[in-house]
Amino acid sequence: MSPPLLLRLAFHGKNVPAITILSYLTRIHKYCPTTYEVFLSLLVYFDRMTERVNDMVVKSEEERRRRRFEEQQARQKQTAATAGYEKGTADDPDVLMRDMSDDNKAHDSDETDSDLADDDDDEEMADEPKPKQSVVGGSRSMREQEEEEEEEEQATYFVVDSFNIHRLIIAGVTCASKFFSDVFYTNSRYAKVGGLPLPELNHLELQFLLLNDFRLAVPVEDLEAYATMLVEFYAREVVTQTTRGKPSSTAVAAGSSNAVAAGSSNAVAAGASAVAAAAVVAE
Repeated sequence: MSPPLLLRLAFHGKNVPAITILSYLTRIHKYCPTTYEVFLSLLVYFDRMTERVNDMVVKSEEERRRRRFEEQQARQKQTAATAGYEKGTADDPDVLMRDMSDDNKAHDSDETDSDLADDDDDEEMADEPKPKQSVVGGSRSMREQEEEEEEEEQATYFVVDSFNIHRLIIAGVTCASKFFSDVFYTNSRYAKVGGLPLPELNHLELQFLLLNDFRLAVPVEDLEAYATMLVEFYAREVVTQTTRGKPSSTAVAAGSSNAVAAGSSNAVAAGASAVAAAAVVAE
């Protein structure tokens, strides 16, 4: 199993958690309050790790195909060389004469040995059934084995979905809080708030750093760009849901988010304030 696959499976859960993303973010912000940059940086980290891991998968897939092509070429050359040798042997009369003389000598030696053997042994050997070779079964097993190898070698890309988003969020908040904030909580508190055992959160924290290549610094320009995209995306979704007649709770969340965005001179704070509200759209 490849290392990128092991890193991805560390965040993959067997079942989708019952708690929604909005409730999960609200719980984290309530019991482990932190700065806006921490929540907004999660979007940057998710994009970084997705791009990095998928690039590794693509390169690994290209390398696997190249090795497989070279192996096929080597087998074809070996088969062609063997066929050419057999053809050359059949066309050479000297080789045929030598083979015939060797066969005659072997036949004479077999007759001499058979004269010395007992007749009872010959009868017992004749009575024993000879095992039959199943050519079809052998080829079928080889074909099945090749299909299994192909299935195992299929590329699996990293995707943020409902099975891993909660673990990614709590691991990202744990890492980002220690990077952006001077005051942060212990891993035992993050684990309790996130609903995970402490050893698992410690493991996820390390895997999260590995997936991001230990690069947690995010330029201010990138944060502002992600904040702007997030606010614009959420505004479009609010308009769409309003036209469809969604409950007023969504409109309230949208109104509060827009109010913060309008009253803030920094796009980072505006975008971060919309993260929790935008989680409604992700559901």
